[in-house]
Amino acid sequence: MKQRVPDAAAGERLDRFLASLPSVGSRADAERLLEAGDVLVDGTARQKSHRLAGGEEIEFELLPIDDRTLVAEEMPLRIAHEDEHLLIVDKPAGLVVHPAPGHSSGTLVHGLLAHDAAGGDDDRPGIVHRLDRDTSGLMVVARSDESHRRLQALVRRRALERHYRALVVGRPRSRSGRIEAPIGRDRRDPLRHSLDTETPRDAVTHFEVVELLPRYALLDVRLETGRTHQIRVHLASIDLPVAGDPVYGRPHELGLERQFLHAARLAFEHPFTAEPVLAESPLPSDLVAALERARE
Repeated sequence: MKQRVPDAAAGERLDRFLASLPSVGSRADAERLLEAGDVLVDGTARQKSHRLAGGEEIEFELLPIDDRTLVAEEMPLRIAHEDEHLLIVDKPAGLVVHPAPGHSSGTLVHGLLAHDAAGGDDDRPGIVHRLDRDTSGLMVVARSDESHRRLQALVRRRALERHYRALVVGRPRSRSGRIEAPIGRDRRDPLRHSLDTETPRDAVTHFEVVELLPRYALLDVRLETGRTHQIRVHLASIDLPVAGDPVYGRPHELGLERQFLHAARLAFEHPFTAEPVLAESPLPSDLVAALERARE
């Protein structure tokens, strides 16, 4: 695999940059690659402490994902709704959704297998839509191939209503708004998504002000589409970066260790019974504390 080092990574250690790549995923896997001499910087093997200048080309072989990863693991998950066809899980921040290089165990999928998650791709059974690792909140999960197919049809019809709470830095110019701007992988930095892309995909985000604060605003954000990092990219594009966002916003704002983004509400028509399904999740304690600091 080849990866260009973005200019923004100038001065960063090679091992830390490698660990930040989604395809590597952890410091331990980055160190294993480096110790094996499998990482080349502009064609030359470098030590893990090598400082990057920006613009180099890094080449490395991906570590294989352990074929035994998809074994059910017991973990304390809050289940907001459950029936024979599907369940809604309240994902904590910091939990990776499915196995990937650097995350061969301990993912949400491993925990959901203990709750009979099934359907869809073999390496991510039951997963219909995703949340970033450091975004908390509600996800609907299938329990069969047919359930997965019907839930995905809801997503395609934009009939899966997803509301988030986001604390942004700044004051919106209106009480509500609609952001419609295609998103794709950034032209210059492959680790980011942006409006400046060669692979644009339609993206629509709605927001409404819940609470105005002196330097911040608490928003209710509704996704019409579900592109990677959509809320974070769209809000940053209108000068309302998400507090605590280390990539598109203000890292460590208000003492946050992650972005202030929480999937607070899911609503949809049950794909088998046609009954309304509604699940809500309160803000986790770290976001409650940050909101209190913002109010002060």
